[in-house]
Amino acid sequence: MSTVKAHTLADVTPALSLQPMNFAAKDPGVGGWRPLLAQGVGADKAGIDRLVVSDHVILGENLDKYGDPSAGGTEGGVQPTGPEGHWLDPLTVISMWAATTTHTRFMTGILLAGLRRPATLAKQLSTIDVLSEGRLDIGVGVGWQREEYEANGVSYKGRGQLLDQTLEICQTLWTVEAAAYSSPKYSFEKIHLNPKPLASGGIPLWISGTLNKNVLRRIVRFGSGWIPWGPDAMDPIGSLVKIAEEMEKGGRDMKGFQAGSYLQVVEDGGKIDAAATMAPVAAMAEAGITDFRATLNLPNEEAAVQDMLSPLVEAFRSAAGRS
Repeated sequence: MSTVKAHTLADVTPALSLQPMNFAAKDPGVGGWRPLLAQGVGADKAGIDRLVVSDHVILGENLDKYGDPSAGGTEGGVQPTGPEGHWLDPLTVISMWAATTTHTRFMTGILLAGLRRPATLAKQLSTIDVLSEGRLDIGVGVGWQREEYEANGVSYKGRGQLLDQTLEICQTLWTVEAAAYSSPKYSFEKIHLNPKPLASGGIPLWISGTLNKNVLRRIVRFGSGWIPWGPDAMDPIGSLVKIAEEMEKGGRDMKGFQAGSYLQVVEDGGKIDAAATMAPVAAMAEAGITDFRATLNLPNEEAAVQDMLSPLVEAFRSAAGRS
């Protein structure tokens, strides 16, 4: 723990994140997604720092694999919808929120980036970043569902390498004006992609996954942050020590590196106990956690969302030393 703290940038302000549901078990019908827009606006007005949205392109019928670590799932995990569930595209949802909010940042948790064509994805993300005035973070991972790769004509077996190439191409196009890249699958030179993201280093990339050697290597190479997954999500603070060790081996320190964790929402008498929910925040922030994600059943109306979240934001800022 002390190793992580010694290298953590002091001015990385702890953030409170919220993950509204961009999915439904069945078709919500005409206008049925309108609350998602209201939830984003209400969260923004309440002071939520980051809105997170998930990704599934398609669903197969072997959803029990979500609970299989050998397939990239998490032990005991249950897919939140059946195969006929409705999942909105995360980048489209973020574009909607960006047009109706003022300060909240956005992140995919996670985007299956390897399923997208790299140059096209780089353009989509840079466009969202520019139009949102630099409020975009991208969380990426390889996912667990073989069918999503097969339906896109992509090898499931090589998905890790494909993700690495996708990230490398995106970062190249975001940071180099006359860009060049060469690999057996992709090759180009003197290519210009504009507009570029507002940050000079490109859009921050948060790498998700259990900390095996491939994920650790990907974090060192590309990561601005880490989204815990699998058993490492049960001990994110201890896992940061592993990341710090690998970063040092790779010639990077933990300066500015971000890491997420989930907040257990505490209820008392059917109401959220904001103080109890935020009680762990100070110690976790001291240990290197920078992003605290809550998952809540939100009301459908903007004002009700704001009323529900405002006390949580106030309690979080107090616990994190931001008030």
